[in-house]
Amino acid sequence: MDLQLSGKRALVTGSSSGLGVAMVRLLAAEGAAVVVHGRDEGRARAVADEIRAAGGTADVAVGDLTTDEGADKVAAEALAGGQVDILVNNAGAYKHLSWTDATPDSWAETYEGNVISGVRMIQRLVPQMRERGWGRVITIGGGLGTQPLFQHPQYNATLAARHNLAVSLARELRGSGVTSNVVAPGAILVDAVKDLLTGLAPERGWGETWEEIEQAATNDLVPNDIQRMGRPDEIASAVAYLASPLAGYISGANLRVDGGTIRNVN
Repeated sequence: MDLQLSGKRALVTGSSSGLGVAMVRLLAAEGAAVVVHGRDEGRARAVADEIRAAGGTADVAVGDLTTDEGADKVAAEALAGGQVDILVNNAGAYKHLSWTDATPDSWAETYEGNVISGVRMIQRLVPQMRERGWGRVITIGGGLGTQPLFQHPQYNATLAARHNLAVSLARELRGSGVTSNVVAPGAILVDAVKDLLTGLAPERGWGETWEEIEQAATNDLVPNDIQRMGRPDEIASAVAYLASPLAGYISGANLRVDGGTIRNVN
């Protein structure tokens, strides 16, 4: 399927590692010019170089989105190569903290990095999309925003805020030609997750081969209908579709890509 992304330009925040790398790779393969963002210039440039070597078009924007100055720098570098048609707010992080360990400062730090950072980029890039009458804003959320666990409460709350702001933005942009949607991943097998599960396997009795470990870890930690963990490319595919002109009638939606982990009808 041709996603009709040729001629479009996409900034994916937090795309020098993890899920973001899969997103910029696929968007570039579909014909979009991409802007790789990260705080580490070397890692961002390595991803951009890989995309160019594969025949794609990629620029780099480096900066810390938790500050106004950093967001200004990223927006300026992204716009230096042309208008930004697609904004994917993917950047974010979390720490495994309990309610006891999650201090008010850690709540504030997590909210700054996971919510306000995205707001900064929306405010810097979406007005131009609105003026042109076309654009896509995709927020990476997660099932813990709607069905939180007792662990890392400060992170769960920021996911809920990301879902909420994306729908609010969709209402604000009604009739403008710019859409706002959420992609909500489940447990995705990035390198860090695979390393973590492999390290836990001996004490948990999950087996020795990776196939055994993944099956057992899925059953114990994130039971779902597909009975495995997701792959980064599966998240990237959802993002690419929502970024395309083919998704013009979708706004304010939450596309869960979680194997059926979250069990509700909404």
